[in-house]
Amino acid sequence: MQKVIIIPARFSSTRLPGKPMLDIAGKPMIVRVCETASAAPVDQIVVATDDARIQAIVREHGFEAIMTRADHVSGTDRLQEAAQILGLAADDLIINLQGDEPLMPADNLNQVAQLLVRHPEASVATLYELIAVELGRDNPNMVKLVQAENDAVLYFSRSAIPFDRDGLAGPEHFLKRHVGLYAYRKSALDLFVTYGEGQLERLEKLEQLRFMEHGHRIVAQKSLLPIPIGVDTAEDLEQVKLAFLNTKS
Repeated sequence: MQKVIIIPARFSSTRLPGKPMLDIAGKPMIVRVCETASAAPVDQIVVATDDARIQAIVREHGFEAIMTRADHVSGTDRLQEAAQILGLAADDLIINLQGDEPLMPADNLNQVAQLLVRHPEASVATLYELIAVELGRDNPNMVKLVQAENDAVLYFSRSAIPFDRDGLAGPEHFLKRHVGLYAYRKSALDLFVTYGEGQLERLEKLEQLRFMEHGHRIVAQKSLLPIPIGVDTAEDLEQVKLAFLNTKS
């Protein structure tokens, strides 16, 4: 069983065109993400892109990059195509690191992979952070999850889950904020691309619900290290640049 980090990277971005190529402390962001991934104990690191410019700059810096189709509806579809191109086996594990997360700790990448290893019955593993109820309850952009005792996720939602009907939550209560860092079995990705969009996925606009609607088990664990900011806006980019100037070479 191999462990492979695949980093989807598209050139187009509504807020930040050419985002993977933007400079962070002297190197393109996508290269910084590859450097972050290289600290994790995996067998292979690959950038999956739809743009030859990204492929060229990644290879120029000594990392692997493959070309995938430009018409994928989701990043998960791109991930599956990349895994297919790489000839990965059904039981291989694929860690999905986004191309705009250059500060992601390698410990968290290893954590999500090991979580899937420890749960052979699961198709997908992911992470969460604890947040104050008042911060996440009414924020639909903050996805929440609830779990069973064995790490299994029962549901993901943009709504407040669990719903505090009688106002029992106090300062000691927290919500579980889902973090978009995943590990998948290759076999699960192959099935995902054969499924149509499910009703829950359509309503919540959450891809992971497609797995759950088809009976797949997803497991989750609290992240070992805090999840750093990703780059969605120009303001995010400036914060990440500052972090690299302070902590990275």
